[in-house]
Amino acid sequence: MSDLLAVDNLGKRFGGFVALEDISLSIAAGERLGLIGPNGSGKSTLVNCICGTLRNERGSVRFAGQAIDRLAAHQRTHLGLARSFQLPRPFVSLTLLDNIRIPLLYTVEARGTRHSAQSVVARSEQLLSEVGLQDKAHKLPRDLTQVEMRKLELARAMAAEPKLLIADESMAGLTHSEVEDILTLLVRLNEQGVSIILIEHIMRAVMSFSRRLVVLVSGRKIADGEPNEVMRDPEVERAYLGQ
Repeated sequence: MSDLLAVDNLGKRFGGFVALEDISLSIAAGERLGLIGPNGSGKSTLVNCICGTLRNERGSVRFAGQAIDRLAAHQRTHLGLARSFQLPRPFVSLTLLDNIRIPLLYTVEARGTRHSAQSVVARSEQLLSEVGLQDKAHKLPRDLTQVEMRKLELARAMAAEPKLLIADESMAGLTHSEVEDILTLLVRLNEQGVSIILIEHIMRAVMSFSRRLVVLVSGRKIADGEPNEVMRDPEVERAYLGQ
C-alpha cells in the first residue's frame, strides 16, 4: 500500500535560522502517529509546511500520491488534509451547528459533492453527536467549557471529511478525565479510517495513542519507530527528556 503522506528531505529557513533540516517521514492510511519534541524543535513549522501555511524551500510533500508543495492551504484541505489547532478558532457569533455546516459546505462541496440543506444539517448534527455536543447545537462557542471547545475544534476539522487529521495540542490544559475523553474521540475517528498525527506534550496520552513515534529536536528528526523503543533511544533521552 502506498503512503498517504510522504515528506522527503524537507527544509525550511527563516533568514539564517534553519527551522527544518532534511526531514523525511511517511504515513500510511489508517496510521496513528505521535509527533513530539521540545519547544522550538520544529513541530509547528513541519505541520505548517505540510498543511500549506508555510512553503518549504527544499524537499517535497506528497499527499494521496499527488505533489502538493505549491498548493494553497485550502486546496490541500479539499484533498483530505485537515488540522485542528491548539487554540480553537470557532466562528464566535455562530451556533455550534453553523460552525460545523460552514466547513462541511466549503470543503466537501468544493470536491463536487452536492448536499441538500436537510442533509447538511443532518450531517452537522451527526458530527456534534459524535463529539458529545448534540445538546448544545444551538449554543454559541462562548457557552462551552474548555474541553467542549476542543471537541468542537475536532468536529470542525472532521466536517472536512479528511483522510488525514493533524491534531495539534488537542489536550493542553485539560484534566486527566478530559484528556481521556479526547483520546477516546481520536481513537474512534481513527477506527473510522482517518489517519491521525497527534502533536502533544502529555506523554501518557502520546504513548497511549500512538502506534509510531517521531521525535524532532532542533529541526532534525532524531527518531522514528515503535514508541517504547523510541523512548529508550539514548539520543531521545538526552535531547528530549533531558537525561
